[in-house]
Parts: sequence; C-alpha cells; structure tokens
Amino acid sequence: MISEKIQLYEDKPQVVLTTYLYDPALEGIGKRKRPAVLIVSGGAYFSCSDLEGEPVALAFAAMGYHAFTLKYSVYGPEAFLNHFQGMVPKPECQHPNPMRDIAKAMMTIKDRAEEWNVDADKIAICGFSAGGHNAAMFATNWQNPVITEYFGRDKEVFRPAACILSYGISDYEYMRSFTAKSTNPFTKAFFAASNTAFFGTPEPTDEQLIEASPAKNVTDCMPPTYIWATAQDEMVPVQNSIRMAHSLADAHIPFEIHIFEEGPHGISLATQASAPAKDQIFPRAAKWVEMAESWLQKRLTIDMPKSFSFEDMDEAVKR
Repeated sequence: MISEKIQLYEDKPQVVLTTYLYDPALEGIGKRKRPAVLIVSGGAYFSCSDLEGEPVALAFAAMGYHAFTLKYSVYGPEAFLNHFQGMVPKPECQHPNPMRDIAKAMMTIKDRAEEWNVDADKIAICGFSAGGHNAAMFATNWQNPVITEYFGRDKEVFRPAACILSYGISDYEYMRSFTAKSTNPFTKAFFAASNTAFFGTPEPTDEQLIEASPAKNVTDCMPPTYIWATAQDEMVPVQNSIRMAHSLADAHIPFEIHIFEEGPHGISLATQASAPAKDQIFPRAAKWVEMAESWLQKRLTIDMPKSFSFEDMDEAVKR
C-alpha cells in the first residue's frame, strides 16, 4: 500500500488528502484500475476525527478499493479547549469552503487517476457526522457554480459516483428546533459553537439554514446514496437521516437506508478497529460496513479479466 499526504492548497496547510493506494508492484493486481472511496471524517467543523479516517480507509481498502481521507477546513480544537468561549468567526473555514475542499480532493484524484490507477468514473464519497453533512453538501452542489465556477472546471470533474452518509445533519431547520427544545445547556452551547464555526454566527438566518440543509436541496444530480445511523444518537438525531431518505425518494434517487437500534453518535466502524473504548463497539451497527460493501459492488465494480487457468498458462508458454 502506498500512503502519501498531499497538502491541497499552498496557503492552507490543514487541508490534506492522504492516499491509501494499492501498490502497482503487487503481482497480478497492482496495476489494475480500481474504484476509489474518498472519506470525510466528522468533528462538528471544529476538527477532523482520526477515528473516522484511517480505520475506515483500511476497511474500504480491504474491499479492493483505493481509499483517500480528507482533512478539510475546520475551526480548530481550541473551541473545545476554551469551552466555546470567545469564538471569533473564521471565514477560511466557513461555508462553502469545507465542501469546496471535497471538490478540490475529487479534482486532484481525477487529475491523477492514471498515475494512481484509479477508475475516474467510479469514485464515491463517504462522510461521518459533520463530514457526512459536508459530503451531502458536496453531493447536492457538485454541479453548481459555487463549485464549478470557483475552480473553473467542467462539472464532470467533480461528479461523485456514489455517496455514503453516516449519522450526519441533513436538515438544519430541524436541528434548530430540536436544540431549542433541549434542556441540556451543553447541547445548546455545542450547537451554537458549531454554527459559529460553519456559518460564522451562532444564529444563522432561515436562508442560511435552508442553503446548508442537503435534504432540502436534492436534485436529479444527486448520486445514488447509502445512509446509516443509530436510533440512540442524541447528538445528531436519526430524523436527519430519515429526512434525507424522504428527499431522495421524492427525487427518485436510488438509495438504501439502515437505522440500527443501538449505538451513540460517532461510532465509526463500531468495531475494535476504530473504537477508543469497549462501549464504542456495537456488533449490529458494525454490519453497516458489510452492507455498504454489497451496495457499492452494484455501482463500483472492479473491471477484472476472466479467470486464468493452467491451460491458459500452457498456451502462453507455447506461443
């Protein structure tokens, strides 16, 4: 496996694409063009979680895909360290910059597809939590001027082949009403701080909330989508995933959704590969990976030659 860290902008050292590529020297399979999965981890737009990065990349690599992880524009962990006090808006990490970072990563992968043996028509995005929201934002905007005109490239450079959304926000208007009803002061402070990181204000306008709600902006350009979440998630309620599924159904976009009964927010693979503690392991929820693999195989198949027999080898030697 070839792993390389690539800084995507000269002036943004925090925006980094990491590769997990099959080594072309691998006998018989190394130079084969493979589909790829671009992984976008969560962190409430304060940080990018490592638990939703490399372990997930290795899981997709084990399925036969090239994998990439993206660290995108975020506010920084100091928001947590300061208990959300004194947060000053940072335009460089506010919308639409995070989803533009996905676009930059997608453009980079497709531009280097020949070098990396990537099947450029078969690149999926997979996002978790805030990264799930970011992935959904990109999936509903990749064809729009906010992406295409900004980079000055044809929209096909950014087209994703599929999208996997893991316990992410899809409806900010719903989240505002959910948070308003909460009696937990931390929940209110956390949501206001995350809003400041993403919108630049703790109280975004109705127009801003709608623009940042993927479930309200699904069009026929949305790629096939796989959604999963847990019913016990108290940070990003499962209603977000259900609302996204409704919108996909209304737009006749192929999708699959799985809601698991148990598991808190942020469980990633839900196995010991990503869990920082035993209480983050949930065997039932962990099945999302296996089911996502079979779902992806319908869309991101690897072009392979027919089976090579000993008879073929004998004929080749004779020739």
